[in-house]
Amino acid sequence: MPLNEKDRERLDRLVESACDRLREYSSCAQGTLLALQEEFGLGGVDTLKAATAMPGIAHRGETCGAVVGALMALGLAFGREKPEDYGAMFHTVAAARRLCEEFEGEFGGCACSQVQEHIFGRSFDLADPADLAEFSKSGASEKCRLPVELAARAAGRLIIEAGEQDSDK
Repeated sequence: MPLNEKDRERLDRLVESACDRLREYSSCAQGTLLALQEEFGLGGVDTLKAATAMPGIAHRGETCGAVVGALMALGLAFGREKPEDYGAMFHTVAAARRLCEEFEGEFGGCACSQVQEHIFGRSFDLADPADLAEFSKSGASEKCRLPVELAARAAGRLIIEAGEQDSDK
C-alpha cells in the first residue's frame, strides 16, 4: 500500500533523526534503534543499552548495526511476549525478512563487511585501532549514513504499514 504524504514526511524526519543519533552515539545500531524508539514509542533505555555491542556485531564485520537496530525495533513493535504467540513471531520474522531483503538489494548483504565493501571499496577491521583510524579518515561518519537511512526508513515503513493494516480491521 503506498504511503500518504504525511507518512512520507514522518519517514523523512525519522531518517534525519537516525542520522543525528548516529553522529551523537557513533553507533549505527544505537542511532537507528533510538530514532525508531522515539518515533514509535518503543522500548526504553535498557533496550538502547542492549544495542551498545551491536555495531557490526562487536566490530567483527558481521551483521550491520543499522540492520540490528532496525530488527530490534521491529521486535519491539511486533514481537511476542508469550511462547505460544506464533502469529506475532511469524509477523515479526516476515517483517524482518523484508527489511533484510531490501538491505541486501542495496548493499549486497547485511554484513558490516559487505556494506563497507559496497561503500568504501574495502572492509575495515574496526577492532584494530589503525584500521579504525583509516575507516574514520575514509569518511565513515558521513558514508555510514547510507545504511542507517535505509534501515530506519524500511523499519519505519513496515511499522506504519502494519498500523494501517490494523486500522483497516
